[in-house]
Order: sequence, then structure tokens, then C-alpha cells
Amino acid sequence: MLGRSNVGKSTLINRLVGRRGLARTSSTPGRTRRIHFYCVEKRVYLVDLPGYGFASGSKRERAEFAPLVESYLTRERTTLRGALVLVDARRGAQDAELELASYLAAQHIVARAALTKCDKLGRGEIERARQSLAKALRLAPEHVAAVSAEQGTGLAPVAAWLAEWTGLSWRRPDGAPF
Repeated sequence: MLGRSNVGKSTLINRLVGRRGLARTSSTPGRTRRIHFYCVEKRVYLVDLPGYGFASGSKRERAEFAPLVESYLTRERTTLRGALVLVDARRGAQDAELELASYLAAQHIVARAALTKCDKLGRGEIERARQSLAKALRLAPEHVAAVSAEQGTGLAPVAAWLAEWTGLSWRRPDGAPF
């Protein structure tokens, strides 16, 4: 999981695994300051990377995030199956997201994107934002999902990508598909 500080990476992880509070969340940007590994069914890890952009903490601390994330992504990691880039639907892709998408492509890391916080936009705005993000990140439109982790909506494509990458069936806590 990659994205700006406070874009909803930890909230999405909690929703996907059906455990509120597993990944620590906060309304204060920049609370994830390390790489966090969440083991799912004792064989797959969801990895929550520190956010980029505005974050609380010293400039030195924020400057340390980039090499940490870069080292995780650049080491020859045969277990890394894909990267989910999260983008706030209200902001859209900015320079940092464009650079990240190019970086992932250069590293041959399969990328998908999720527009987060879609509960804050209307249906038409969401579709325009989704199409715009696909174009900006050079992804096929079907590789961009519009989600609300808070409400649990739009998670079916994300669950399908995770299933493709991990071989696990991702379902809601009640066993129903997303």
C-alpha cells in the first residue's frame, strides 16, 4: 500500500482484513513511520508503507521515509506481487503520484490504483476522477478502483487484485464477497 500521508492506507487494510484497529489509524497525517507487515492467513503479507507528502514530525523524520520505502521497493524481492497506489479522490494525481507510477513501472512492479474517500464525492465526480487517474498514471481504467474504506464500498476490484497477487480469497468478515 502506497500513497500520501492520510490517504487511507491503514484504514483500507483494516477493512480488507476485517479487523478494526489492526493497522493503526489517525486523523493526523504521517502516523505510519515504519514499514508495517500484516500477515494474512499465515502466508501472505499486506505491507503498509509510510506516506509521502505532508506529515507530522520533523523534516528529518519525513526525509527518512523516502529511502525506507525506496529500499523496500528496489531490493530484489521475489515475494512482492504488486503495489496498490492510493490517491485521495478529492485531490487526484499530483506530481508525487506521477513519479511513483513511473518509478513502479521502471522497477517492473505491477501497479493498481484506488481512489479513496469516494464517499465524499458524487457519483459523476467519482467516475470523472477515476478516468482522470487512470489516464494520469497510464493505467487501464479497469485497474483503478473507486473505494470508501469507511463505508466498505468499491472494494470488489481491490479484493480481486489481491486475490490475483496472493492466491487468497478476500472476503468480508461475514464471508460474503466484497
